[in-house]
Amino acid sequence: MTTDTSIDKTIFERRESQVRSYCRSFDAVFDRATGSTLFDAQGNSYTDFLAGCSSLNYGHNDPDMKAALIAHIEGDGIAHALDMYTSPKAEFLETFERLVLAPRGMDHRVMMTGPTGANAVEAAIKLARKVTGRTNVIAFTNGFHGMTLGALSLTGNSGKRGGAGVPLSGVTHLPYEGSLGEDVDTLAIAEAMLDNGSSGIDAPAAFVLELVQGEGGLTAASRDWVEGIARLAEKHGAKLIVDDIQAGVGRTGSFFSFDGMDIEPDMIPMAKSLSGFGLPFAMMLVKPELDVWKPAEHNGTFRGNTHAFVTAKVALEKFWSDDAFKDEIAEKAAVLTEGLQRIADMIPGAGLKGRGMMQGVDVGNGDLAGAICAEAFARGLVIETSGAEDEVVKVLAPLTTPMDQFKAGLGTLAEAARSCAETKLAAE
Repeated sequence: MTTDTSIDKTIFERRESQVRSYCRSFDAVFDRATGSTLFDAQGNSYTDFLAGCSSLNYGHNDPDMKAALIAHIEGDGIAHALDMYTSPKAEFLETFERLVLAPRGMDHRVMMTGPTGANAVEAAIKLARKVTGRTNVIAFTNGFHGMTLGALSLTGNSGKRGGAGVPLSGVTHLPYEGSLGEDVDTLAIAEAMLDNGSSGIDAPAAFVLELVQGEGGLTAASRDWVEGIARLAEKHGAKLIVDDIQAGVGRTGSFFSFDGMDIEPDMIPMAKSLSGFGLPFAMMLVKPELDVWKPAEHNGTFRGNTHAFVTAKVALEKFWSDDAFKDEIAEKAAVLTEGLQRIADMIPGAGLKGRGMMQGVDVGNGDLAGAICAEAFARGLVIETSGAEDEVVKVLAPLTTPMDQFKAGLGTLAEAARSCAETKLAAE
């Protein structure tokens, strides 16, 4: 690709909506990308520790996925087919069944939704309300589930909720594990409130939770807490919805964030890295007995992305046919924990958050976290913040990042953190 140095960035200010956000943190015109490296229009390179907010777990332009997609397009393969039967869909479903569902003993149906994670979440809560005949949904503090009105009603962040323009109702927010302090048992609180007929909480249709809160600050729920919530949902006749949009597809160490836990989610919204290639693609896994919608009762023009079926099939075969990729993630996660701990040690009161390759450092406030990310970008590293006050420096590097580049990126982040910590100390 020819590098274009003539791009006039004023077009974005002149014509693009004010709602744009990521570009305000990364003031460059990106032109191409490969693996874990981005290049701007001037040819400058950046290590990517954002990965499209975990939409690029396998990196940019994986060569095998790219080759399969190009072959499909050059062969006049189907590009759009509503929800009709196609060869790419059949091949994706067969591969997903063989490599993901069958080894886990899961009999979930695959429901194609609109192309975003929010579409999958909307489908899940809508179906839960239909099958239970109830309207109230239990969500949790600091959760983030999307920006459409139903998904936004589940979301805790007041800044995000403020954009709705209408009341966001039908949801009860309960405290997530650790949200009231380490000594407070939020599972016991949830159980006491739901068992109390005078608590004011209507019988729930569903519990919706992330096992690692992606936008909420990387709080990772313990196995005991998650299994307790699952038991509580069953006790009260509610469906368990595990939002694996950001935490799934290897990000937390295995394909699902709940692998190794004794739970059976009724519904699992998935998106982001599901396509393997960064293509818009979302779906919801649903237990067969809950698959009760009549044909077209939940509809949409873009239910299933045929190009994404092609690349997702390759991703599954390449990375999930055995445990090699899972082992590689574990090795990098240990390196990540060690690297982040060194950064935390530089900043009084800082601590680690998350698990697997979904970790970060809580530095105590958004100003410092933002300064660290800005300094990192100036040094050639793309990384963002997370949390209610943007207080967490959040690492979402592609899972396929070569170890040398991964360690170098963590070194750049440490240098940025040291510089900002010293500046903060001098100002005090």
